[in-house]
Amino acid sequence: MKAVSLWSGGKDSCFACYKAMSRGYKVTALFNFTKLDGTASLSHGLDPRLISDQARVCGLPLFQKPMPGPELYEREFKNLIAEWKVNKGIEAIIFGDIYLKEHKEWIDRVCKESDIKPVFPLWGLNTKDILCDFINCGFKAVIVCVKAGVLGEEWLGRELDKRFIEDLRRYDPAIDPCGEEGEFHTFVYDGPIFKRPVEFRLLQQVILPDR
Repeated sequence: MKAVSLWSGGKDSCFACYKAMSRGYKVTALFNFTKLDGTASLSHGLDPRLISDQARVCGLPLFQKPMPGPELYEREFKNLIAEWKVNKGIEAIIFGDIYLKEHKEWIDRVCKESDIKPVFPLWGLNTKDILCDFINCGFKAVIVCVKAGVLGEEWLGRELDKRFIEDLRRYDPAIDPCGEEGEFHTFVYDGPIFKRPVEFRLLQQVILPDR
């Protein structure tokens, strides 16, 4: 089945894409949305050039699109789906959601109205198991931003490895291991779907508002 994968540059979207490909989905492109001015990715605030580098080393076409605020986002998303169904023949979209029910309900509704299949390879799985599986499969990622009041700036740049899992548990057991509640965001720079690592430097510390 031909699909596109919604791609933030972080671990969940990357791992969901990998899992879907392992199940036989033919991923024809990655969708990445940016702020209207095109300066940063919409979800993680990454430089769009880093997303381009990820797609390049994965050997997958990338479609980047500036997206409006919530009031017009759904309309633009539906228009994009309709265009790609007609011009590219896609039949499914891959999402990295894990357990946020309200967001999944929105995706299910929009995809049903657009007559396209939503695919959730990580949905309902234990988040610690997901992170362990991500690491054991050979993916490599770093934390690029944290939520103020939840994690301090000392967590920025941390490698996602088994030590990170243990340190996070000791620091605050209530923090989701995958940061599904927005506690932190990541950037994936290597893994089994990467032909080579993405070259990058950690120059700027990013902290999200505590709200």
